[in-house]
Amino acid sequence: MAGSTLASASASPAAERRHIGPWQEAWRRFRKHRLAVISGVVLLALILAVVIGPLVWAVPIDEIDFTARLQGPSWEHPLGTDDLGQDLLARILYGGRISLAVGFAAMAVAIFVGVLVGAVAGMAGGKVDVALMWLTDLFLSLPQLPLLLLIIYLFRDTLTGLVGLELGVFILIVAVIGGFRWMPVARLVRAQFLSLREKEFVEAARALGASRGRLVLRHILPNALGPVIVAASIDVAAAILAESTLSFLGLGFPPDVPTWGRLLFDAKDNLDFAPHWALFPGMAIFLTVLSINYIGDGLRDALDPRRIISA
Repeated sequence: MAGSTLASASASPAAERRHIGPWQEAWRRFRKHRLAVISGVVLLALILAVVIGPLVWAVPIDEIDFTARLQGPSWEHPLGTDDLGQDLLARILYGGRISLAVGFAAMAVAIFVGVLVGAVAGMAGGKVDVALMWLTDLFLSLPQLPLLLLIIYLFRDTLTGLVGLELGVFILIVAVIGGFRWMPVARLVRAQFLSLREKEFVEAARALGASRGRLVLRHILPNALGPVIVAASIDVAAAILAESTLSFLGLGFPPDVPTWGRLLFDAKDNLDFAPHWALFPGMAIFLTVLSINYIGDGLRDALDPRRIISA
């Protein structure tokens, strides 16, 4: 009896290791990427700041005070003021909500379209696959920034007339940025589907009578999500940069909506005597994009079973 007790006790760690799921293993591997963990903390702090910050720092973003114009950081205005005396901390916190919302919404559009196109191409094969990949190559060959500027210039007034200025610009920017970011996701998903649909567990499910929809949703797509998650993290950073570029060029949100890109656009003529005006929104963009990129690196290492991570 004593021997059996010792044997069961010694076997318990191995049993615990056998019951670790794939997502628990991915989290364990992700935690070993120190830069990714630190970046996750930084990104979480930025998200909490832009969500909760305006409730704590309840200064109106459009309060004009010409006596405090272009002041540097102080106790009254921790990040300084702009040329109208408006508090930059309040405007950066408010604009961060819009910039991050654009990034995540555009990422969702790109991932949805990319997964749909890639899954259909990978499962259908034949002429459907050729046509969809031709369409993907066509979009990849288009010059993105000139087309972004042209589409927004042509359709902004029409859409804002239908749903309002801010919502119309938001929908247009999200749709345009997401519509030009789905192609790499489609290629990744197609490659994963072409590989996974020939695996033994898929063949076994097909032999048991599983429908094509069940094969996709229950067996193939969950196993293809690793590269998609990594691509999603990259798309968020790219969408934030694209929105900032559009706002900096004056074709993003209207002047009274202080996105991070719009703040940089407003500050460009005052860099000599008010550098803080551009420094802080530029730092917010830099930290957000850098942290998302490092999180993407950590996810790539965590979700790739072929990559060896030292303990």
